[in-house]
Amino acid sequence: MLLKGQAAIVTGGASGLGAATARALAARGAKVAVCDLNAALAETTAREIGGVAVACDVADAASAEAAIAKAAAAHGPARVLVNCAGIGVAQRVVGREGPMPLADFEKVIRINLIGSFNMLRLATAAMSKLEPLDGGERGVVINTASVAAYDGQIGQAAYSASKGGIVGMTLPIARELAQFGVRVLTIAPGLFLTPLLGSLPQEAQDSLAKAIPFPARLGRPDEYAALALHMIDNPYLNGEVVRLDASLRMAPR
Repeated sequence: MLLKGQAAIVTGGASGLGAATARALAARGAKVAVCDLNAALAETTAREIGGVAVACDVADAASAEAAIAKAAAAHGPARVLVNCAGIGVAQRVVGREGPMPLADFEKVIRINLIGSFNMLRLATAAMSKLEPLDGGERGVVINTASVAAYDGQIGQAAYSASKGGIVGMTLPIARELAQFGVRVLTIAPGLFLTPLLGSLPQEAQDSLAKAIPFPARLGRPDEYAALALHMIDNPYLNGEVVRLDASLRMAPR
């Protein structure tokens, strides 16, 4: 898909992987809606790239519907959705204070998994009604999973479950939406220098980087964005989950 002039929505677009993707899309001529729970930061990012800021709770049906409508009013129906909104928490199932509160598990599932599905279902409903582009394509959705979907560590039960759900829904949704010319893909990043990891002391960041075979460093958000652009560009990519982790799965345990 040629991005110039096309409308795109990026959730979690105010910072981290989402902000890098929003910038990359805008640099290619897309009209970008920066959706984020942090309205002020979304406004800053949108102003920087000439896009529109949209306050959105991706896990809430009404909020997501309003966000999709606001983005469409500004730019027209989106042909691209990149779901980057999510949270990462470390919490043991059984800790010093007893079992993990069920509400904590539910929160991660709701934001990461249900939030991604919520935005996808709404955006693709609109995409399916658009006129097809050359080749019959109407739209592209890129979700964000994690290597934790495959290699979750202690304390990642909720996070791994949420990201595993994203991996699991990729292929069946891609098969379903193929009839409309809408592609569905997922990126599973490894250790990336997002605000979450960036808040750690440099010593901790260096320690994490040593676990990565090559290149032995944390991933950069622009590298995530570059893969997202390639997925949009390449019409023969569909239903795939691509690990972007510098072979982290090869790291010694």
